Amino acid sequence: MTSTTSSPRLEKITPGNFEAATGIRVRPDQEHAVSPVMRSLAEAYVHPGVAWPRLIVDDGRPVGFLMAFFDIDWYENGTVLRSGLWRLNISAEEQGRGYGRFAVESVAAEIRRRGGDQCYVTWHPGADGPEDFYLGLGFRPNGEKSEGETVGVLELG
Repeated sequence: MTSTTSSPRLEKITPGNFEAATGIRVRPDQEHAVSPVMRSLAEAYVHPGVAWPRLIVDDGRPVGFLMAFFDIDWYENGTVLRSGLWRLNISAEEQGRGYGRFAVESVAAEIRRRGGDQCYVTWHPGADGPEDFYLGLGFRPNGEKSEGETVGVLELG
């Protein structure tokens, strides 16, 4: 991380940090691969029992945003409930400092705390997508696609 005395933490989105959260911007070449924070917060609003939006803060400054999902009805037929990372936006100037790894580990820990043993994520395929990042953290494609994106799973057991 950027400082030996600080460590990143997650904060709930509140009126006090809303502007900081919506100010998170990824690199321009990544914008096609992840929705802006504002859209994520709108989705969190309409999915209050499922979405878990959090601001990633380090040493008092916002460095990223994540949104997890818990027990979503994956096939919309009640047969498969999944939890995982829905969105990950790391500020362009903060990338490469371990905040993405921190975000994934934080979501995995929350899934475990809630009794889950798998963490799901989807990513845009291709050289300009985050596939190498997710594979490097242990996610493995499970052969599914979701809205054209690769579905990956990380075993937490």
